[in-house]
Amino acid sequence: MAKILIAEDSETELLFLQEILKSTPYEITTTRDGKEAEAVAHREPFDLIILDVIMPEKNGFQVCRSLKTDPNFKNIPIILLTSKSEAGDKFWGKKQGADAYITKPYDPMALLLEIKKQLGGI
Repeated sequence: MAKILIAEDSETELLFLQEILKSTPYEITTTRDGKEAEAVAHREPFDLIILDVIMPEKNGFQVCRSLKTDPNFKNIPIILLTSKSEAGDKFWGKKQGADAYITKPYDPMALLLEIKKQLGGI
């Protein structure tokens, strides 16, 4: 079973994500800020990481860059899931090492397909 780490500071967004993923075979761990997400990622192995961009402590761009420059995370896919929808934001997200960039609001099916793709299921 694939393990997914989700970092999202919005309670509403987190509940929505959990609802989308509850009928999947994935094991979900959630964190509420970037600093906590980075600490948890270093404590236990994950197959995929989903990061909000606008979070307290460390933003998703910073966490993504930090993880992707660590050789242990080079092959762990990271999806940035954010309301930051400008072309420059998407460019910056990819520059930080994100494997996918999805803007809110998003289609739940599109997110599930991207997760499956990133985990090698498509």
